[in-house]
Amino acid sequence: MAEGYREFEFDLPTALLNSLVNVFANMESASLTPEHTAHVADEQGVYQLLLDGQVVYVGKTDADSGLRGRLRKHSWTIQHRLNLKPSDVQFKAARVFVFTAMDLEKLLIRYYESTSGDVWWNSSGFGSNDPGRNRDKTELKEKGFDAQYPIDLDYPVDIAGDGGVPATRVLEALRAQLPYTLRAQGKSKGSRKAHAELEAAIVPTFVVKPATTRQVILSVLNVLPPGWQATMLPGRIILYKENEHYNAGVVIGRS
Repeated sequence: MAEGYREFEFDLPTALLNSLVNVFANMESASLTPEHTAHVADEQGVYQLLLDGQVVYVGKTDADSGLRGRLRKHSWTIQHRLNLKPSDVQFKAARVFVFTAMDLEKLLIRYYESTSGDVWWNSSGFGSNDPGRNRDKTELKEKGFDAQYPIDLDYPVDIAGDGGVPATRVLEALRAQLPYTLRAQGKSKGSRKAHAELEAAIVPTFVVKPATTRQVILSVLNVLPPGWQATMLPGRIILYKENEHYNAGVVIGRS
């Protein structure tokens, strides 16, 4: 090699990965609850969720969706579940001031998979959006998030009132309380407008305050014409005019 000249290649991905792993290893975790996530900067960075000390999820955020907002969303998602509550889950988060083109999330997932086991929430459907009507008959993944932590229909929701309102308003109030999807049949296929029978049906009153999700759904079914069915599917509740069997579903009730 000529005098006065050298070639140097810096392994930036490995250096950054090692630095982040060291930061997380020397950081105390905090409970995934509002009082702890409130202190996290709403900036870009990477984070991990832990259950019983095991890393189960790794995520990253950018400037448009900061760390605090993402952690709060996860905390909200975990509510209303059997076998799990936000206080069971711990988090560690690190703001990263400069992001490179490398995928830090994948690098961290591969590292923890190789050193401490399966980061299984990343491939479990955790935090997924509503897959839509066409996927309602999809089989439940045995090791998926929804299979391990089903929806708790008997979780209390504080939407009780004087009653005498259309079923659509009751469902809207319930949706605001639920950290998962509640989908009801619309006026027509693909329509966002409520079905006419949901608009016309009047829920007289709620007996229990606060009520549970199951009680609210049943109170709506009680005032609907015959033919409606409410079903709990993985990660969501659906309400349609049907008498249908779903392999991965549980019928809540029929009108």
